[in-house]
Amino acid sequence: MEKLKRYIIFFIGLYINSLGVALITKASLGTSPISSIPYVLSLNFPFTLGNFTIFFSLLLIFLQLLILRKNFKLEHVLQIPISILFGYFIDWSMILLGFVNPSFYLMKIIYLLIGCLILGFGVYMEVLAEVLANVAMLPGESFVRAIVMTWHTEFGVTKICFDVSMTVIAGVLSFVFAGKLDGVREGTVIAALLVGFIARLFGRFLSFVEPTLFPDSDTNTDSDTDTDSTDTPIVIFSS
Repeated sequence: MEKLKRYIIFFIGLYINSLGVALITKASLGTSPISSIPYVLSLNFPFTLGNFTIFFSLLLIFLQLLILRKNFKLEHVLQIPISILFGYFIDWSMILLGFVNPSFYLMKIIYLLIGCLILGFGVYMEVLAEVLANVAMLPGESFVRAIVMTWHTEFGVTKICFDVSMTVIAGVLSFVFAGKLDGVREGTVIAALLVGFIARLFGRFLSFVEPTLFPDSDTNTDSDTDTDSTDTPIVIFSS
């Protein structure tokens, strides 16, 4: 029953993340850093944001294989089906939010901030799912962790460098394909600054949720690890 609850939290969190990404994107002030390259490409080619999210995720998984080599394990392979599901979730959320087309700048900011709030809550649920042993992630964060594991860098600094790199590359691609900066705007920077902060706030004010839902999580995790090391990992993700 406890594992079922964790699966439910994971899939709810997966969709909430996609909804946050979609609303930030629909605000027309850019999108989150990890989605910036897929978004710019979707503006210039006949594929959706979700399609390019899947393509980009597969590229990051392949790069992890090159970086990790013999340390590339089952949890990394599991990123593939979860990435595909996340891509389709994003497209569904974009359709669901089809009515969101703000024309006034103030409304764009409001939708952007609401999107950041939703995405921050999704990230909080992602962290909540990390109470499990044997956790895999979506390719964005997993790629960062692969770099940290291989070259022993500091995770926070590496994550910032990764987000900045994604934003810069997206900007360059925008100029290459559209001749102007399109798809990377102030909303990208705002999302980068706010989402993690909001997720930490949720973690602080909802700290009672984890012990309420999983009162024996530490004991169960240790027990599962000791008795069944082949247990399939549950996957979490980053946005």
